[in-house]
Amino acid sequence: MTDRLKLASAATFRSLHTRNFRLFFLGQLVSQAGTWMQSVAIIWVVLELTDNGLALGLVTAAQFLPLLLIGAWTGLVADRVDRYRLLVACQLAFTVLAVAFSALTLTGSQTVLSMYGLSLAFGLITAFDNPTRRVLVSEMVEPRDLPNAVGLNSAMMTGSRIFGPALAGALIAGPGAAWCFVANAVSYVAVIGALLRMDRSAFHLGPRVARAKGQVRSGLRYVWAHPTLRASVVLIAVVGLAAFNFQVTLALLAEQTFAGAAGTYTLLFSVMSAGSMLGGLAVARREAVDLPVLAKAAAGLAVSMAALALAPTLWLAVAFALPVGFTSVYLISGSNAVVQLQADPRMRGRVLALFAMLFLGSTPIGGPIVGWVSDVTNPRVAVGVGAVATALAAVWTVRYIRRAGADPIAARAAADAAAADEPLVAA
Repeated sequence: MTDRLKLASAATFRSLHTRNFRLFFLGQLVSQAGTWMQSVAIIWVVLELTDNGLALGLVTAAQFLPLLLIGAWTGLVADRVDRYRLLVACQLAFTVLAVAFSALTLTGSQTVLSMYGLSLAFGLITAFDNPTRRVLVSEMVEPRDLPNAVGLNSAMMTGSRIFGPALAGALIAGPGAAWCFVANAVSYVAVIGALLRMDRSAFHLGPRVARAKGQVRSGLRYVWAHPTLRASVVLIAVVGLAAFNFQVTLALLAEQTFAGAAGTYTLLFSVMSAGSMLGGLAVARREAVDLPVLAKAAAGLAVSMAALALAPTLWLAVAFALPVGFTSVYLISGSNAVVQLQADPRMRGRVLALFAMLFLGSTPIGGPIVGWVSDVTNPRVAVGVGAVATALAAVWTVRYIRRAGADPIAARAAADAAAADEPLVAA
């Protein structure tokens, strides 16, 4: 049994043997915990200022609106430029922003408008950071280890949601929300230090695309022509729009449905994050991920969200939050792995940006809608709507697989041939 556990552990964490990825992983583990502390603090500050579900949806939307509006272009930037330098610049910009949040809240000068403005600035930086960081992960490891690296990266990011919200809850209940922003500003020292210590000569650099006309449109056409990518992004778009608004729904469930406070919100969020970490590790153990796996994960998410919506007590809601976290991140990490492995390297930045646009960028639409539904009905209905939408998306994916096949060879070959025409920067 011990030998079997050792083999399973070695398989699950094999990407950490690569020094650059190990540095990235550890730096992001600290930084992402700080980012989640900031996210919880923003939600709680706005909730205290307004006590309004729509306001929560709008501040969440502000963080993702730039990704929706310019995500396709920032993905092209990630295909064109030195991704390492761009990622370092993004971390420095995030640091400055965290200091601004800290200054406002420490002095008691925060307003709803200032929270919206700084959240929008955060979203603008994220629009550049997201595709750049995802592409860089694929360049840190050997291609055979990419699904493992993607799964571990997702497990790390969601695992940080366990510690981040828990620490945020303690700070909010103690010295105040301002110290969540201070902690986030300090956390960026870890990720910047890790990036500066990397050996850039060990990167498996993909091609850099030269400037040309129509490259954003060509990226969109490429995704639509590639059967597996098309199905993956449609599934993620539905889940991102209707279901993945937990920052809003969990806060409203905690306060309005279960008459709780910050500790109740962070309890729900932390338990869901524990499930998320397990989901990311489960993906990391797999050798491959395909559309049938994604369809099963979506079905599991729909069932667990329905159970959360119907939970009669807080403790049952906490229990159901665990499978919600597991299935949601299994779906997201699996989709991310499928997209990275299936996309031509020339198109990877644009494809990952489109993935982020449809998943995270749908929040400016879904967040306010979910908040409004909660206001006019109750938070249970908002969670239930997400469950139904996810179930329908899972059914559509299964029918798509049966009708068109998981990845018709001819259609994929045509899409990849189109990608080969992209002009490259001379070595």
